[in-house]
Amino acid sequence: MKIESIHDKSFREYGEIVEGYDLTDLLNKLSETTECPADRVIYVPSDAGLEALPVFEELQNGLFGGLPIQIGYCNGSNTKLNCLEYHRGSELNVPVEDMVLLLAKRDELDKDLKIHTDKVKAFSVPAGTAVLLYETSMHYAPARKEGGFRVIIGLPRGTNTEKPEIKIRNLEDKLLWANNKWLIAHKDTQEAKDGAYVGLEGKNIDIA
Repeated sequence: MKIESIHDKSFREYGEIVEGYDLTDLLNKLSETTECPADRVIYVPSDAGLEALPVFEELQNGLFGGLPIQIGYCNGSNTKLNCLEYHRGSELNVPVEDMVLLLAKRDELDKDLKIHTDKVKAFSVPAGTAVLLYETSMHYAPARKEGGFRVIIGLPRGTNTEKPEIKIRNLEDKLLWANNKWLIAHKDTQEAKDGAYVGLEGKNIDIA
């Protein structure tokens, strides 16, 4: 598929490039203290070492306007779309290595909360570049054609932690997969086998 740049005008519908913050210590800490598996993806919602850095408070008070946030990471190897998720609130992504984000807009979900994978767009993110994905942008794990990636993930505090117990009142409630995480899976994924809502139609995208 065509991979566009986050510097292209088309990315503005999905997010924005974050400037003005020195994220060097954050990226160095991630590189020095976390593993990067070659055969899977790992995700840690909140990392005490990353959150102890001075830039954590700067991002919380500045970029997120004082809302309580968490900073964790998503590391590993992946070339596929597999799923799409969304949150109430924007998400910060800062990669150590070049990566690709596979994104779709929530307003393109149909009445059954399904979407065809031909609606998904790919955007390249250069190493060290901070991007803020809007609440209206669906996404999942980063992707990279070759080699692994390490990515800083900043979100409202509590996101992607244990799923709350709720009464199912509507279709969207069936998508709730974790705290502040609504998930749509492709049928050919482990998430679908584990009970996630199957709403991704078409071919599972593989940038490799």
